[in-house]
Order: sequence, then structure tokens, then C-alpha cells
Amino acid sequence: MSDETSPICSAKGCRDAAVWVLAWNNPKIHTPERRKTWLACEGHREHLSQFLGVRGFLKDVVLLKEWEQRAEG
Repeated sequence: MSDETSPICSAKGCRDAAVWVLAWNNPKIHTPERRKTWLACEGHREHLSQFLGVRGFLKDVVLLKEWEQRAEG
């Protein structure tokens, strides 16, 4: 489970702490370099990745701590 300040999983109804960032874009509406993000706990990473992957939207799956480090510098 997550505390009140931790990022939480994007899966519907899940309140677990996010561990993964799923970077994606919809090529029909986003420029190629644009990245939207979903957060995933360990239990939902594969399901959310498959959902985005089947649609051709998934671009990258990165640990949340690595994503945050990239953003910082």
C-alpha cells in the first residue's frame, strides 16, 4: 500500500504505490516526441503495458526512481 504522498498506480481502483512509469503516446493525436505517463505497481505493470502495447502506444517502461532521476537532471 502507499502513503498519502506516494505516487499511486494508475490501474482502476488500485491504491498501491507506483513502482513503474509507462511512457506512451497516441500517434494520431500526439507529436512523436510527446510522452504521456501512467504509473504502475508491480501487480499491474504487465496488464497496463499490454493494454498500451496492443494499441501501439507504449514507448518505454522505466522504474519510477529512474524516471524521477532523468527529470531532475
